[in-house]
Amino acid sequence: MTVTAIIVAAGSGIRAGGELPKQYQNIGGKTVLRWTVEAFLNHPRIANVGVVIGQGHETLYADALRGLNLMPTIIGGNSRQDSCRLGIAACSNLKPEKILIHDAARPFVSEAVIDAVINGLDHSDAVIPGVAVADTIKFAPLGTVENTVDRNAMWLVQTPQGFTYSKILEAHDLALREAKEGLTDDASVAEFAGMKVTIVQGEATNRKLTTSEDITIANQTLNNSMLATRPDIRTGQGIDFHTFTQGDSIILCGIEIPHSQKLEGHSDADAALHALCDAILGALGEGDIGVHFPPSEMNWKDADSSIFVEKAMALLQARYGIIANADITILAEAPKVSPHIGAMKQKLSKLLCITPDRIAIKATTTEKMGAIGRKEGIAAFATVTIRLPL
Repeated sequence: MTVTAIIVAAGSGIRAGGELPKQYQNIGGKTVLRWTVEAFLNHPRIANVGVVIGQGHETLYADALRGLNLMPTIIGGNSRQDSCRLGIAACSNLKPEKILIHDAARPFVSEAVIDAVINGLDHSDAVIPGVAVADTIKFAPLGTVENTVDRNAMWLVQTPQGFTYSKILEAHDLALREAKEGLTDDASVAEFAGMKVTIVQGEATNRKLTTSEDITIANQTLNNSMLATRPDIRTGQGIDFHTFTQGDSIILCGIEIPHSQKLEGHSDADAALHALCDAILGALGEGDIGVHFPPSEMNWKDADSSIFVEKAMALLQARYGIIANADITILAEAPKVSPHIGAMKQKLSKLLCITPDRIAIKATTTEKMGAIGRKEGIAAFATVTIRLPL
């Protein structure tokens, strides 16, 4: 059968705290949304993956899922029900037989759970994963217990929820026509339309991230797992120098800083990223930046140096490696670098797939000694620790 997956990521995610919606917060070096999307992109039985996002989240979405092969962006509605309906309708041109609908905030969904839902669709038009309730349940609407609920028939429902595509599309259209609102999952929409819904076994690990504590625990879980499976620890260092020339700004760590001059170089002359790239390549034993990006080749003329770091990261990830930490020191009399360090760390966090607390950026002068002290140029030093499987 042809299976399409829709990831619902249109919510504001405010209960998780932080400056960003929870689906765009970083856990284990990637956004919550990217972990979730990759689980479906990497599943061999899923043909297409689309993401429903909130209005105004376009830039966050593009940054979080850069480089992934996805359906065109789908803008959601004012409620989860609306967003799911719009996501389902956006798949009509693909003509899928079956569709899976999954919460963006469930990044730990396993291949086994996805398989269980898909397999269930061989026998049912609506299949949802769930975990049987283990605790005693009390009904206490005003804080006072009225009665004990029989837990034997109670399930905690998860996603992905799977459906015959034509049936769930009709169900959502019916709910819209009859102004039936407040349905909190697609199974509720299916039930409203009279569809029989079947439950398959879910997993306790397929939990939904809701609070700031959930985000913290998820980050720790992923980091611990990645570090435990990569015991080969290596360190690399990189150094780069660039002289000043006529211009009005410089680029350091991918951030433009206004200045009375610019740095001279074949690319954008980002000394910090060049040193960082060399440090990663050095830890891998893969030569240096000049080997991979010769200055004699014109296609690197004025290139964004992020490209160089991305190539180094691709070599690292091809060996299933991760960055453990990065430490950069910039030597410059001018311009003043420290006001831009926060933005630099955010930029590098995305490039290196690590949280900002694993990145150190320091700026110092040479106390007016030497060429840097005479404001003839800038130097950058980088040290990177990587971890690889044995």
